[in-house]
Amino acid sequence: MKFSKAIAVDTLASWANASKIIGDRTIQATGINEIHKVEKGDITFVDVEKYFQKALSSAASIILINREVEAPKDKVLLVCENPFEVYNRIIKKNRPFRPLDSVIHASAYIHPSAIIEPNVTIGPNVRIGKNSYIQSQVVIREYTKIGDAVTIQSGTVIGSDAFYFQRKEDGFQKWTSGGEVIIEDRVEIGPNCTICKGVSGSTIIGTGSKLDGQVHIGHGVVIGKNCLLAAQVGIGGKTSIGNEVTIYGQVGIAPRLQVADKVVILAKSGVSKNLKADTTYFGYPAREVSLQYKALAALRLLPDLMKKMQLSILLCTLLLSSYACQPTEVKLTREDKKAVDTLTTNQLKLERHLQDSLCDLRRDSIIQKAVDSILITRKLQEERLREGN
Repeated sequence: MKFSKAIAVDTLASWANASKIIGDRTIQATGINEIHKVEKGDITFVDVEKYFQKALSSAASIILINREVEAPKDKVLLVCENPFEVYNRIIKKNRPFRPLDSVIHASAYIHPSAIIEPNVTIGPNVRIGKNSYIQSQVVIREYTKIGDAVTIQSGTVIGSDAFYFQRKEDGFQKWTSGGEVIIEDRVEIGPNCTICKGVSGSTIIGTGSKLDGQVHIGHGVVIGKNCLLAAQVGIGGKTSIGNEVTIYGQVGIAPRLQVADKVVILAKSGVSKNLKADTTYFGYPAREVSLQYKALAALRLLPDLMKKMQLSILLCTLLLSSYACQPTEVKLTREDKKAVDTLTTNQLKLERHLQDSLCDLRRDSIIQKAVDSILITRKLQEERLREGN
């Protein structure tokens, strides 16, 4: 968020009730922003020690901080008890709350060639470019900039507050939204979409991008040029979408991610990590589509494979147990020898069947060798039995 005019450090210090000013007091503040979007001249804040260095090394010129530390060159630190509350206070002073008191605010600028249907609500400091078409029941809130040849369908709300809160002991404290929405040229937005303004920066929909109905764009999201978003897509705050990205229906994208150029995300996917360019993703969590399809195919085969493996392991266990038993010497009659021959033959058939099953399942070589060893031992026992009797 940029200020209408620069603010002196001493003025900021009085607003903040700062206990100390450390650094260059001649610096003037030209804007205020979150740490990941700050520019030279901006104010930012830090109230957790592990983030001190990130704030001190950022592009921000004025830093609200809750402890005395050394100020880097060309920066000034305002030491205050609660930097978060001071940050909120500065935003409120420069973007005071203004409820809508008319259907189209007097400060809004609408190009004469734009078409505005009945029952459209347009807030303060809104800009609408030439040949844009705004359908009935659209709400466009303060500090929204709409380019040329933009179409916005009925029921859409642009510039709603950021869903952004800081946890406190007694609940959640709302972070005041002082940002804006920028919709560039030739964008088309479907019915009943919601686009939040940035907390202190800009939410941007790039030139030529198209949004289907019921799409939600979180605070500070940046969508590149010529992107295509199908119905019910939701994008978390501060995520950046590259150019020519295609996102199919009901995809959810987590906050603070980077989606590179020409990515395709298939329907119902859940994106939890950064995505690389020119790649198609699917599933939850979203992975490259070839890997995800292989995983799904393996998953379908898993129940049948588990049954076969359990049966094979059971048979192998019984077989190994019988091999471990010590033989007992007995005198066999002719009838007994015939019975032994029959039993041995049947056992060998069972073992061969087990071996075939194990091979079909591609069991590891250790079990295969164990089965081979059992078969050889049984054959030797059979030969010795016949030779000895």
